[in-house]
Amino acid sequence: MPKTIYGFQYGQYGETAALVAWETGLALQTNNYTNKGTAFTLAERKALDLDGALPPTPRSLEKQVANSAVKVAEKNDDIERFIFIRAQFDRNATLAHALIKSNIKKYMGIIYTPTVGLVCQRYSTIFRRANGIHFYPGNIEHAEKILRRYQHRDIRVAVVTDNQGILGIGDQGAGGIAICLGKLMLYTQGAGIAPWHCLPISLDVGTDNPALLADENYLGWQHERLIGDDYIRFVQRFARAFKAVFPNALCQWEDFSKQNAFAIRNSYLHDLVSFNDDIQGTGAITLAAILTGMRIKNESLKDQIFLVHGAGAGGVGIAEQLKTALLAEGLSEKEAVARIFTLDSRGLVTSDRRLEPYKETFAKEPDALYWYNSPADGNLLSVVKNAGVTVLIGTSGQGMSFSEPVIRAMAANTARPIILPLSNPTDKTEALPADIYQWTKGRALTATGSPFAPVSFQDRQYPVSQCNNVFVFPGVGLGVLTSGAGEVRPSFFTAAAHAVSRRVTAAAEKQGELLPPVETLAAVSFEVAQAVGETAIRENVGHLCAFSDFQHNNDPERLRELIAGMRWAPEYLPIVTNQ
Repeated sequence: MPKTIYGFQYGQYGETAALVAWETGLALQTNNYTNKGTAFTLAERKALDLDGALPPTPRSLEKQVANSAVKVAEKNDDIERFIFIRAQFDRNATLAHALIKSNIKKYMGIIYTPTVGLVCQRYSTIFRRANGIHFYPGNIEHAEKILRRYQHRDIRVAVVTDNQGILGIGDQGAGGIAICLGKLMLYTQGAGIAPWHCLPISLDVGTDNPALLADENYLGWQHERLIGDDYIRFVQRFARAFKAVFPNALCQWEDFSKQNAFAIRNSYLHDLVSFNDDIQGTGAITLAAILTGMRIKNESLKDQIFLVHGAGAGGVGIAEQLKTALLAEGLSEKEAVARIFTLDSRGLVTSDRRLEPYKETFAKEPDALYWYNSPADGNLLSVVKNAGVTVLIGTSGQGMSFSEPVIRAMAANTARPIILPLSNPTDKTEALPADIYQWTKGRALTATGSPFAPVSFQDRQYPVSQCNNVFVFPGVGLGVLTSGAGEVRPSFFTAAAHAVSRRVTAAAEKQGELLPPVETLAAVSFEVAQAVGETAIRENVGHLCAFSDFQHNNDPERLRELIAGMRWAPEYLPIVTNQ
């Protein structure tokens, strides 16, 4: 007898065509993937032994969504709205996703940023139901056995965090799994990867957050964080188990500290099908915004001078992606690196300082800069002025650090400066869009990490694009899975950036918009998946899709057919009995 009450009936593309009920009756109502609530038809109720278990009049999915939207609106704050949507997912995953799809712009702010940061902080007090896997030193040696519990779900994507670098709020211990939950809901919304194929995983190696260590209600492993060899062994043990159980699944590393993010990404580039969204996804979406800016300015990347203010995982990830794109435009590595400046809390990153390894590539030789005589010359304003910066990117988490003199200096360097204050949440943004437009007299091109309302300046409305990784990672994941890529390459993210940028319409460009609206997420994700899949095939790392017998035969049109066919939409699937 199967250990689960349901299985899958697949179509030709590897998509779930129907759910197979191993058991009938009330069990189908208690599983969130098989439950349809009041939407079970009268015929289904009879066939599935649910007759009498529900009120006699069925309610359509559309009516269920409308009722749920009313209930969400009645909640007092976004934390309560998050709890409602997650509880609905735990009861009826299809309905929850149909609700989110009905207004993706509105609900994305509840299931992910900015609300998810508060959810991470309050995880132990608002806990309702366990989701995903929590590995900790007490069970990591049994990681393979634990993962095998989920084999029946045909896991295709896992989002994995060690909870240390959560958004702009740092170490949140066990609460970091809420980030994984949110990201996977966006995988479903954007890429159409069915929720039962998604797995959130927390690597709970402890916490150095003193409030959590002192909290008697904290649900995580209440010890200081593992470090050094103990930490490395823990991650290695997980990686071995994951590869053994889900060799074809995508592993997305999420919200690791900057010290560990690069080391782990680099360690498993070839051993797992994996990438780090904070590094590579951030780099790709930022490049997408800049590529749109290049079309508006009618200029090329290789003619720009870039400054990344904030040399953490996201900042250096952006610098890496810019370098990859500049190499593709024909620059040598030396020429590309020369056009990219990075700043950290001590100012300009230079080679005469003791540096973390991940910062070394973009460190500048002080003697090569005629204007640099001492560390005092490495402040933000000095670098903008003396290096002639034309693209300014903020990932520092230092609110309002792009001051009026800095913005005006950018405007003096180029007719259309590109200024991207990307730090989250809103109070950490490096500059407000209204100030940017005022100080550049409306000439700047800008996108932000947090959502902002349109800005009015001199009788004109300036929409503010949000530079959100959600436009990148779902499509990258789907492109990797459908192409059968055995590794995730930097070129995939360059392809993704170009695909996202191409989705900005000519009319939007005239308004200064650098990225597409979030309402087009599903369409953007489709094009990203196509671009990534074609890149994988062209570079000979894409083979037969691991989750389907469908042959794409290295043909872009066949690949497009596979991508379209594999995507799940939040609609109720047929449930057939195993008889």
